[in-house]
Amino acid sequence: MKTILVLLVVAFAASIFVSFKASPANEAVRHVVVFKYKEGATDAQIKEITDAFRALKDKIPGIIGFEHGVNNSPEGLNQGFTHVYLMTFENEEARDVYLPHPEHDAFGALLKGSGIFDGAYVVDYTIQE
Repeated sequence: MKTILVLLVVAFAASIFVSFKASPANEAVRHVVVFKYKEGATDAQIKEITDAFRALKDKIPGIIGFEHGVNNSPEGLNQGFTHVYLMTFENEEARDVYLPHPEHDAFGALLKGSGIFDGAYVVDYTIQE
């Protein structure tokens, strides 16, 4: 009898875990941001912006990953957008907290006030395997 009860409790807990993991509200979200910088932007200026962007991971809850890099595609289709920033959020709710967060606003002010920012595009998606 105890064995059956333990198995039922384990099965119940497993079903809750599976339904929690399968819920769209709990699926990680990627936030892809690609910047275009003005001609003459220095490496030091771009590094300042990149460092400030990276720092948001430690300032805003729910950001679980940050990566960045510079376009190196030989296709020539980047339309002047060169610097890619990829943030991973725990879920959509975490992304939605990030967007109006005061630290995100402060980063936006730094970016726009830098004098080197020339444009951005953003794509968000829920990770699907």
